[in-house]
Amino acid sequence: MAASAGRSVFADTGCTQETLKVEGAPVTIAYCVTGALRTNGAGELVVPVAATYAAPGGTLRHSAELHFLAGEGVSRVLETLDLAKLGLSGTLHLTLAYSRGEVRVEGALLTPGAITIK
Repeated sequence: MAASAGRSVFADTGCTQETLKVEGAPVTIAYCVTGALRTNGAGELVVPVAATYAAPGGTLRHSAELHFLAGEGVSRVLETLDLAKLGLSGTLHLTLAYSRGEVRVEGALLTPGAITIK
């Protein structure tokens, strides 16, 4: 029922933005790397990000530190987004990939129903 609408990149390096169709509504997801990367001694690369999620029913912004495996060409983490904060229902489970200084959405699954969005 839902499909990816496309991917674009901000003019700033380290920022990505993508709009997904979730139950017919556009949900724009943006991640910007906001600071220096560091390792934590546990084989992880800590990437500080500013995340923005926007839909017709609202916008949510937050800062986080995402922990990716260090030394990988592409490393992935899972992130969960409660869509009620955007005026929608359900939960979006995101697979985020870090590569070449950017965090991007690699996959998205909507629950309940396990609907593949991307």
